[in-house]
Amino acid sequence: MQELTHYINGAHVKGTSGRFADVFNPATGEVQARAPLASTAEMDDAIAKAAAAQPAWAATNPQKRGRVLMEMVRLINRDMDKLAEALSREHGKTLPDAKGDVQRGLEVVEFCIGAPHLLKGDYTDGAGPGIDMYSMRQALGVVAGITPFNFPAMIPMWKFAPAIACGNAFILKPSERDPSVPLMLAELMTEAGLPDGILQVVNGDKEAVDAILDNDTIQAVGFVGSTPIAQYIYSRSTANGKRCQCFGGAKNHMIIMPDADMDQAADALVGAGFGAAGERCMAISVAVPVGEETADKLIEKLVPRIEKLKVGPYTAGNDVDYGPVVTAAAKANIERLVQTGVDQGAELVVDGRNFNLQGYEDGFFVGPHLFDRVTTDMDIYKTEIFGPVLSQVRAETYEEALGYAMDHEYGNGTAIFTRDGDTARDFASRINIGMVGVNVPIPVPLAYHTFGGWKKSGFGDLNQHGPDAFRFYTRTKTVTARWPSGLKEGGEFHFKQMD
Repeated sequence: MQELTHYINGAHVKGTSGRFADVFNPATGEVQARAPLASTAEMDDAIAKAAAAQPAWAATNPQKRGRVLMEMVRLINRDMDKLAEALSREHGKTLPDAKGDVQRGLEVVEFCIGAPHLLKGDYTDGAGPGIDMYSMRQALGVVAGITPFNFPAMIPMWKFAPAIACGNAFILKPSERDPSVPLMLAELMTEAGLPDGILQVVNGDKEAVDAILDNDTIQAVGFVGSTPIAQYIYSRSTANGKRCQCFGGAKNHMIIMPDADMDQAADALVGAGFGAAGERCMAISVAVPVGEETADKLIEKLVPRIEKLKVGPYTAGNDVDYGPVVTAAAKANIERLVQTGVDQGAELVVDGRNFNLQGYEDGFFVGPHLFDRVTTDMDIYKTEIFGPVLSQVRAETYEEALGYAMDHEYGNGTAIFTRDGDTARDFASRINIGMVGVNVPIPVPLAYHTFGGWKKSGFGDLNQHGPDAFRFYTRTKTVTARWPSGLKEGGEFHFKQMD
């Protein structure tokens, strides 16, 4: 069995805590590797090494830092197939989905090549007699990212690429469920020319997380995961004086208006609801058709599409629609929530409870499920299931449909399908949710915009990637400079207004 490592100062380092986490092949249920779980001392040592390396990296001009990321782009494209295969083997995603995971992270690396422009400050000459004022964006120092299992390539790159472009050193604590790709990315950064110590990958569990949150050297923390943990990390980080951005759970609604193209809407719902086995924070898990006729038509379109979904391991070919969920515990939780939906009176239109894949009986596969006539008091509506389960909530009017999305505690993403521009504009303007799609089911912004949810889906003032990332990973310093020009006025004992 493979024993994984940490990645410290440009080299693989064995764990010394004596504690390990099993890394499964979700398709077979077999343990394929062990990931070391760092102690507080190991994490503190990695942080100290990063702190020693960071000043020289911050002093490197932004254009040279950008060139490292430029080379990283080439290396990721070179190793795309290798990265995708490792990702699929540990996560369970299909290979096309795994490549998409890598690609969406790669796009952020590409954006960060433009760091010289994004780090420019402001300048005012002649603010007063012989006085110039200017601002500088400077690195924070050592920062950290705590990233989830469901996007083991994309989200680490969303975190470390802008942080490193800004001149920081970065501590990455990836999910212990699928840590191989983050380790491979760190190797590629070293190959791209990143100095040792600037990107440290430290595997771990809660002990390692708390070591990050309590270490005085760490200046900022980014997190993606469940809302309870997001709240914990945000509160503990900020209590320790750190800058923090945390992104939590989601329950994404898609409103389908009577004038929508029903085939387009059904295709969008199937892809957005069941892709990656529903293990996406931007997955559509609630369909809200407006009007009984719309709801009946949508069910009629959805059922045959869902029943034709091909579920299997990534090795079965590119025509597999989705693979297993990540762990046996995740599978058990999804099955429990499905049964809760049945018990609470929802109509299970497509029942995947008896799904069984021959030859993979020990894998963590979950069949597709479609509920109709779900109500807002049901657990399957209130809870983020994070599995291949789509719920339909019927609304009589547009206002009622809008209210469902607005009243839910989560506010990550939402979408509306309609042919009416007035309705779409009203929806986009009024909805209290961070990312909105109009005839787009999964409205994940491209790298040059920012990604972030509202309400209990996001904690902190700034979003991920885009311009916000460069604001998050830098401090602004403002300089007021006066150069003598023959004026001698003596000491000043009060703030003098600029002439």
